[in-house]
Amino acid sequence: MGAAALKLARGFSDRATDLLDRLDYRLIETDDEREQIFRLRYDAYLREGAIAPNFIKKLSDRFDDAENAWTFGLHVDGKIVSSIRICVSSPAQPMTPAVEAFSDLLEPEVKRGQIIVDPNRFVTAGKAAEAFPELPYLTVRLAYLASVYFNADIGTATARREHQAFYKRVFGCKPVSEPRSYPTVTKPLLLMLVGCRSESAHQKILARYPYFRSTFFERRMLFERPVLPRRTAAMLQAKLSSANINEAAEAAAPVASIGRG
Repeated sequence: MGAAALKLARGFSDRATDLLDRLDYRLIETDDEREQIFRLRYDAYLREGAIAPNFIKKLSDRFDDAENAWTFGLHVDGKIVSSIRICVSSPAQPMTPAVEAFSDLLEPEVKRGQIIVDPNRFVTAGKAAEAFPELPYLTVRLAYLASVYFNADIGTATARREHQAFYKRVFGCKPVSEPRSYPTVTKPLLLMLVGCRSESAHQKILARYPYFRSTFFERRMLFERPVLPRRTAAMLQAKLSSANINEAAEAAAPVASIGRG
């Protein structure tokens, strides 16, 4: 059996697990890495007709410097192949792209003390997406891990209408708005939400995507920061203790969602 036929014969989950072994999740921190991510975003959004061309050929916004945002680059063989930004809204630091664009729907939840995981700026390199069809799932895996680590109450997906079927199928997200204008993009996006407290939904996701499993050590390496603003640290610490103190409780962890804002 040839290599191509052998690859097709193996299941999607097996191939995703193999790719996960090759992936390196890196928090983007240096100026050079940021420039690479901004260019990757620009190319991906321009390719889909979601932005107008600009002279600098980069796509960034103020949330890239926010204290409640984590931007990741996924590397295969030393090259960045995809990226996603995870924003976490809490009463201490409520503003994220989704909260800003859909304030009428999300600000009441923030005021109730809800923790919202808002994944956005999800992009893949064109050639990498063709070579690794499993890559989008491994990219949004970070959103799932974030919802577990931060013990989120709500997950968001800010999506174009043609993408909502994916989010509904994979994570059970449901649309709660009509498409509307969204910062920095030319195509309107709608808001989809999923509750992060359903044990059965969580178990269903892990059964379907076993490569979404993680350890507390992995989640901590990805999302822990040495210093957080005092109010934010206190708010999140109260949430984190119940989510991460006992790995045996993993089966009861919450469900995440993804976004393409």
